[in-house]
Amino acid sequence: MSKARLPATLFLSTLLAAGIANVASAAGLPTQPVLTLAAAQQVIQAAQSKAQAENWPCVISVVDAAGLPLALVRMDNAAVPAGVELAPGKARTAALFRRPSGALEDAINGTRPAAITARGFVLMRGGVPLVAEGQIVGAIGVSADTPQHDEEIAKAGAAALK
Repeated sequence: MSKARLPATLFLSTLLAAGIANVASAAGLPTQPVLTLAAAQQVIQAAQSKAQAENWPCVISVVDAAGLPLALVRMDNAAVPAGVELAPGKARTAALFRRPSGALEDAINGTRPAAITARGFVLMRGGVPLVAEGQIVGAIGVSADTPQHDEEIAKAGAAALK
């Protein structure tokens, strides 16, 4: 494409995008809040503060509503080296199932053992959805030393959005 046509193409693309946005709002399509990097960092900081206060070094991960990573922190002396993979998996699981990952662990251990067939998900405690304006915008996943500690740290992080 020639240099002269590039600005015209960008201008037309901008107009088209603006038109689509106007059509969406005119059609009354729903909007939803989005988890920003700044908000993800706020969640991580709150979770890390809880972990430090309790002396539970861990790995903390935050994902968006689609389960895609936004941030990850591996604290010094994190108890479980595999936490670098488990924490993002717990967060992704909570985001995509729209419930705490512990609920799926309970299902497997209780009346729904078939839930274990959900391949590619981490069905362990420590993943908690993040809610803003009544909608799930992402999730936090934590891998510390025990399932209870994972959940406590994750809940402390999730509370930072409220």
